[in-house]
Amino acid sequence: MNKKPFVTYEKLQEIVKEIPTPFHLYDEKGIRENARALKEAFAWNKGYKEYFAVKATPNPFLIQILREYGCGCDCSSMTELMLSKAIGATGDDIMFSSNDTPEEEFAYAASLDGIINLDDITHIEKVEKAVGKLPKKMSCRYNPGGIFKISNDIMDNPGDSKYGMTTEQIFQAFRIMKEKGVEEFGIHAFLASNTVTNDYYPLLAKKLFELAVRLKNEVDVHIGFINLSGGVGIPYRPDQEPNDIRVIGKGVEKVYNEVLVPAGMGDVAIYTELGRFMMGPYGCLVTKAINEKHTYKEYIGVDACAVNLMRPAMYGAYHHITVMGKENEPCGHMYDVTGSLCENNDKFAIDRMLPKIDMGDLLVIHDTGAHGFSMGYNYNGKLKSAEVLLTEEGQAKLIRRAETPKDYFATFDGFDFYKKVLE
Repeated sequence: MNKKPFVTYEKLQEIVKEIPTPFHLYDEKGIRENARALKEAFAWNKGYKEYFAVKATPNPFLIQILREYGCGCDCSSMTELMLSKAIGATGDDIMFSSNDTPEEEFAYAASLDGIINLDDITHIEKVEKAVGKLPKKMSCRYNPGGIFKISNDIMDNPGDSKYGMTTEQIFQAFRIMKEKGVEEFGIHAFLASNTVTNDYYPLLAKKLFELAVRLKNEVDVHIGFINLSGGVGIPYRPDQEPNDIRVIGKGVEKVYNEVLVPAGMGDVAIYTELGRFMMGPYGCLVTKAINEKHTYKEYIGVDACAVNLMRPAMYGAYHHITVMGKENEPCGHMYDVTGSLCENNDKFAIDRMLPKIDMGDLLVIHDTGAHGFSMGYNYNGKLKSAEVLLTEEGQAKLIRRAETPKDYFATFDGFDFYKKVLE
């Protein structure tokens, strides 16, 4: 696929006059079109619901757009629960899936009447202690172990994952929860990350559907929903083709009719938790070339760094780069595109062929709409950037201001140092 920015060079020039680089820019039109496509792909399932993974892009303005299409919130921490509550998501609009979870977070999730999805069998007792009793509706995260393959391709290694219960444990958990008054059960699993194939969800669904039938028959419980979680990925590289969510939806429907319907379970709701798929392609990091260095390699230094986008430094992840205004120029120069952190892995690209970059050029780093801003941190005292929404009408709307030194030092506000540092 040909990766093109969703913003024009001319429009970007206008925006940077008002909002200095670096900043994350989001495409409202793309977000809405994608949300509609997902909803249509699973319209065959009466109870279908997408729980957007708040961790991917924890911005209330963006999540509110998804809420217009019936999306709930997948939360993994106290602050994500608080964010969700503040935008009106409570009850069945919240899925709380955490791990190594403090009791007070279970209590808070229960106070919102959110659905608690247990990562471990020992958490049954923790929820009971924190809440006083088990909620009537609960879910458990399943980990089948081993290696997850599609054909001969290894997609991921669930056996090495810290998430979820074994097969034996989930049967035991359901029995205990039933005895303690739980009436409606859900199953959740996350077996592979960022899969760029239409086959992942149907294969995962088949595993979970077969498990659900066994649990119903052997434990005699009511399975109300099956949560396929995330894992449907996006094409970060230009040579990858994007997933077709409608093909994926039809694949899940086929397996649903093959496994669940004959077992008398045609009323089971399907849930998803798609962070990367929902937002990833509809965000980019806008940065400016501010330094060049000619040593053993050719370096271009930009005003963004791993604080603004950690994935390349952390995972060696590929993010496509467009030099704005030079989209049609030949990629005749090899660069390392770097940030300013005192770490050699602070690079957005290594040995990347790009057009000649001049100081002041604007660079768009693609596919940062999920796990971009949210993974940021403050190493080297660097400050997190602004977030900007490009509306359907083509206007730039600030939806999060950039951090200031005052924000950075805010946790010292009870000490004399705080006053001195801000003098």
